[in-house]
Amino acid sequence: MRKEEIFEIVKKHTCEVIPELESHTFERSDRLVELGANSIDRAEIVAMTMEALSLQIPRVELFGAKNIGDLVDVLYEKSQSV
Repeated sequence: MRKEEIFEIVKKHTCEVIPELESHTFERSDRLVELGANSIDRAEIVAMTMEALSLQIPRVELFGAKNIGDLVDVLYEKSQSV
């Protein structure tokens, strides 16, 4: 799977958790917290995305992600090593 596809999955799940963002133009530099996602929202978005990608990653490995682009990069790297 390509990074762009993972980005689309993250966007989709973000809009499912925070419907007000349906019309938002997502950028890789967007930070979920700045988009209004609280810690529970962020955990749900990550969990939904990992499930969609059939990944099981310890959450601690995702802590370095500062924005959606970083999250996509980590998920992409993990998906390549499965």
